[in-house]
Amino acid sequence: CAALSAKVIQNAFLAQDGPRTRHNPRYTCDFCALNTRSMHSVQGCRLSLADTSAKWLNTTSTAWISFGKQGNISCNATQGASDVLSIDKVDFLKLQNGSDIRGVAIAGVEGEPVNLTELVAEAIAAAFAAWLLNKKKADGLRRLRISVGHDSRISAHKLQNAITHGITAAGHDVLQFGLASTPAMFNSTLTKDAINHCPADGGIMITASHLPYNRNGFKFFTSDGGLNKTDIKDILERASRVYEESAHCGKQEQTGVVTHVDYMSIYASDLVQAVLKSAGNKEKPLEGLHIVVDAGNGAGGFFVDKVLKPLGAVTDGSQFLEPDGLFPNHIPNPEDKAAMEAITQAVLNNKADLGIIFDTDVDRSAAVDSSGRELNRNRLIALMSAIVLEEHPGTTVVTDSVTSDGLTAFIEKKLGGKHHRFKRGYKNVIDEAIRLNSTGEESHLAMETSGHGALKENHWLDDGAYMMVKLLNKLAGARTLNPNIGSKVLTDLVEGLEEAAVTVEIRLKIDQNHADLKGGSFRDYGESILKHLESVISKDPNLNKAPKNHEGVRVSGYGGWFLLRLSLHDPVLPLNIEAQSKNDAMKLGLAVLAAASEFSALDTTALNKFLQQ
Repeated sequence: CAALSAKVIQNAFLAQDGPRTRHNPRYTCDFCALNTRSMHSVQGCRLSLADTSAKWLNTTSTAWISFGKQGNISCNATQGASDVLSIDKVDFLKLQNGSDIRGVAIAGVEGEPVNLTELVAEAIAAAFAAWLLNKKKADGLRRLRISVGHDSRISAHKLQNAITHGITAAGHDVLQFGLASTPAMFNSTLTKDAINHCPADGGIMITASHLPYNRNGFKFFTSDGGLNKTDIKDILERASRVYEESAHCGKQEQTGVVTHVDYMSIYASDLVQAVLKSAGNKEKPLEGLHIVVDAGNGAGGFFVDKVLKPLGAVTDGSQFLEPDGLFPNHIPNPEDKAAMEAITQAVLNNKADLGIIFDTDVDRSAAVDSSGRELNRNRLIALMSAIVLEEHPGTTVVTDSVTSDGLTAFIEKKLGGKHHRFKRGYKNVIDEAIRLNSTGEESHLAMETSGHGALKENHWLDDGAYMMVKLLNKLAGARTLNPNIGSKVLTDLVEGLEEAAVTVEIRLKIDQNHADLKGGSFRDYGESILKHLESVISKDPNLNKAPKNHEGVRVSGYGGWFLLRLSLHDPVLPLNIEAQSKNDAMKLGLAVLAAASEFSALDTTALNKFLQQ
């Protein structure tokens, strides 16, 4: 049951049987294997994992639970009112963040109460197992194998233990990977390796990407890829029922098994083999190249010892490889200015050929060439497009909505491909690429300006490490012809990309308590602003609305463009402006301000500040 204890129960009921052997890494879960012969010694116990202390409750029964296909719990017990475990009310649906789950896991930040407790995590894990059983159309007796990994966050271990307990209490097995990357968790559902108990039926990654140290969350995978928003909602609804019922349940009858697997070595070996293959199986194809890595104290440090060094690269000067969930050096985020400055400085200080930077869970990445030029955002999409279009001429590149007009011209006019802008959100972009392929329009690359990138050849997984391997493949292949070539071969691929002199994103907040909303939703209010903006733009001869657009209002004019859209999750209208001069950018900003000024609940302070600079 989601409310049963961890090691306190184990100690209470297993002490008289002596120590258990762990010579074999595959052993019955510590959280779940109770000695039923010892149950008489204590009338029963429950441990609430809402905090780290044990809360013992009197109970006069032995109970068990079974998790059905719909994620419900049935309790075979006779209990009185005093047997109900006291648990806090939780709005599980508020934990949804698109196709991920995210919440506050560590107390201490004012105004951010903990809502991702261990009890909540257990319920979510049990719900995922039930959802997975249903998806695989298996009966309730089928034992699943679910892989569990985490990034470097300080709440990772307690949530890993809770997730493990939730799964094993439901009678399923867990493959514990420990420190891992998000892409590796998906890969574990594809890897065929009986010795390491793969493939897994599903995977759970414990991460909140680049969010602050007190946050954490979960990403879920099957062999079909990451789950979508509808799946996450389903799981959270199941979890809510599990959580509510957990107060009424005692000891479970069935337990799972936990196996510890060094899966990151398996995953990294596959990356190494990909580069070797690209170089014609030449031994040490990166020998002589100096490549520095900045892991931001996240999970990406493995890339140095397990990928680059076996390929022969020099990695001196690599930094922040040690996992540290407080992220003491910079936010592990390729979009963050301080993070990009850190890897750029490392490249210049060490006279390196290339710099690579990852986010916390390695599903995003960026690079820096030997001159210190950043290869991120539009440049990284342009670079990946150049590589993919060499391999698949004419293919469609799907991106998010805030990519530049210059990128469109580069993909379509120079590379001979097709640029298809879609909505923000990495899953939206990936799903759109998959949809295009299903309609007969060939697409091999889906990328966001945030650094998420997915390729058809890699099962549409957004994998920051695999993206960097594509760059290494290009380097390795070029060095078979010219051993002295460095990262210039990559820089040359983005030659001709038109880049705006002024690029800015301004976030306009909607005051949800303002009388203008009249009790309505911020989303409806935001949509009315966008509709009004369209009307205003249609009357301005200097501005032209994009004829094909999937998100917000995109407008060209004054040699640049702007996009005003509604945030996916927050009461915010992000405004992106790109232009060839500050004066032109201000003209575009003024056009938005003129339309937005009629909406009192919209805070235009940030836009006014930009216009007054």
